Amino acid sequence: MPQWFRNTTWNDSIEHAFNEKLRRARGQGPQYLRIQASTLTRSHPAVALKLLDRYFQLPDHFDRAQAYVDRATALLALGRIDDAILAYEDALAREATLPNFRTRACLDLPYLIATRAIRNSYDRALEILNAHRKDVTFPIDVFMWNATHALIAMDLGNLAFAKPYAEGALEAANRKDSGFQYHPSVGLVTEQHAQVVQKLKDCCAA
Repeated sequence: MPQWFRNTTWNDSIEHAFNEKLRRARGQGPQYLRIQASTLTRSHPAVALKLLDRYFQLPDHFDRAQAYVDRATALLALGRIDDAILAYEDALAREATLPNFRTRACLDLPYLIATRAIRNSYDRALEILNAHRKDVTFPIDVFMWNATHALIAMDLGNLAFAKPYAEGALEAANRKDSGFQYHPSVGLVTEQHAQVVQKLKDCCAA
């Protein structure tokens, strides 16, 4: 049975039950509110945004950077790309003040910029990647870091520069084990990135 703050669907009855339990949650309330919002970002993005609005009205909480990333995810589900970029930037700004609480914004934002070919933000994407090279850990991280470099270089017509990054991304995409003993299947590249993988293959074959 799912936890009361991880509902995967939403209606009036679920909302009422959630609010009742949230009211009794005391100090854990902000975190439960954010987790519930995060669970709904793709299936019910408008609901997630309303929950996050409530979260941001509460006193500052340690997971605020992740809340900004959750907001970006919901905004992307609604096709609000520019607003999602601003939310990712808010997450990075928050991390700068609390560096012990990291999110995936340092990879998600540059990857978004590259896959959407937002040319006026290419310099910003590369700046973020280079500042966060040490945060690249799992195969999916290696893939996104290299794929972003490759896609930007490809879009700017520099195939010679793109190919080594494309090769690095494809190598990461082919990994079947994360390299972490107790979490071998965590952080692998999934079918979600199939379209980008094909672009990288085309780059390497050119």
